[in-house]
Amino acid sequence: MKIIVTGTRGIPDILGGVETHCEELFPRIVRKGIDVSLIRRRSYVHDSLTEYRGVKLVDLATPKRKSLEAIIHTFKAILKAKSLHADIVHIHAIGPALVTPLARLLGMKVVFTHHGPDYDRDKWGWAAKTMLKHGERMGVMFANEVIVISEVINDLLVRKYGRRDCHLIYNGVPAPDKVADTDYLKSLGVESHSYVFAMGRFVPEKNFHQLIRAFAALKQQNYKLVLAGDTDFEDDYSKKLKSLAKENGVILTGFIKGTKLHELLTHARCFVLPSSHEGLPIALLEAMSYDLPVIVSNIPANLEVGLAFDCYFQTGNEKQLQEKLQKNLVQDFCPVHYLMDEYNWDRIAEQVVSVYENMF
Repeated sequence: MKIIVTGTRGIPDILGGVETHCEELFPRIVRKGIDVSLIRRRSYVHDSLTEYRGVKLVDLATPKRKSLEAIIHTFKAILKAKSLHADIVHIHAIGPALVTPLARLLGMKVVFTHHGPDYDRDKWGWAAKTMLKHGERMGVMFANEVIVISEVINDLLVRKYGRRDCHLIYNGVPAPDKVADTDYLKSLGVESHSYVFAMGRFVPEKNFHQLIRAFAALKQQNYKLVLAGDTDFEDDYSKKLKSLAKENGVILTGFIKGTKLHELLTHARCFVLPSSHEGLPIALLEAMSYDLPVIVSNIPANLEVGLAFDCYFQTGNEKQLQEKLQKNLVQDFCPVHYLMDEYNWDRIAEQVVSVYENMF
C-alpha cells in the first residue's frame, strides 16, 4: 500500500498544528509496514532531508503567498502522487481538499482529514473564506473516507452535508519529556513556576493580544508571561502583537520545539489558550500531558476536551480571563493529572491504518 500525504507545509520542525499532527502520525504508520511519502512546500523547508523516521519526503516549489500556496501546492502534489503510483492520497485541511475531485478523476482513492472550519479564522477575507468553504464541500462530497478530529467537526459535517460515515479520530500528544534542568529558563530570565505560558501561531484568532492585555492588567511583579510562537507571514497583526508584547514586558521565544519547549512546559505555572477558533488544539493537549493547570476559552473545541468548569472563561472576555489568571497566581502551584488515553498517537495510528485497509 502506497500513501501520499499532502495538505501540510511539511515535516519535521515546521510551525503549525497540521504539521505537528503529520510529524507524529506518519512515522508511526510507516512502522506498521506501510509506504508513506509526504509532499512538502519547499519554501518552508530548511533541510536537505529525503526521509524522516521512515517517511519519504518529496519537496515541490510553491509560491509563498498566504491565499494561494495551499491550493497550488496541493494541485501539484496530486499530479506528483499520480506519477508516484499512489494507492491513496491523504489530504489534510479544507483548503487543500479543493482538489479532491482531481485526485478521484486520476483514479486515486482519497482520505480527507478535516482539521477544522478554517473559514472561521479572522485572518481570511471574503474570497479566501469562500474558497475554503468550497474546499470543505469538495473534500466531504468526493473523498472516499473522511476523518474528523473532533465531535464538533463531525456534527458540522452531518448538519451541512448529511455525511454520517466520518471517522472520529482525535489529535494526539506524545508522552511528556519533562526536563529537570532550567538552563533555558535562566536564559529567558524566568524561574520555575514563575511564568504563565502560551504558545501558537501569531494570528488574530489565537487572541494572544487579549492575553497580553489581561496579564498586564494584573500588574504582576512576581510573574512573567512567556509566549512561544511566531507567524508564517509577517503582517500588521503580528507586528502589532510583537509591539504590544514588548511594551508589556512579555517574553517572546520565537518558534521552538524539542528540549526548549519541553523545559518551558515542565516548569510553567499554568498554560493559557484564549483562541476564538480551534479544531482540536494540540498545544492544549501538550500542556495537559505535562500536568499543567490550564485556562482556556469556552469555544466548542476546547469544551470537547472536557476540562473542569473553572478552567474555562468566556471567549473574548478579557476581564474574566484576568480574573482566572489572578485566581491561579494567588494559589499554591498544584499539578493536575488528566486522562489522556484518547490522545495516544500509537492508538491513533492504528485507527488511521484501519481506515486505509478498509478501502480495499
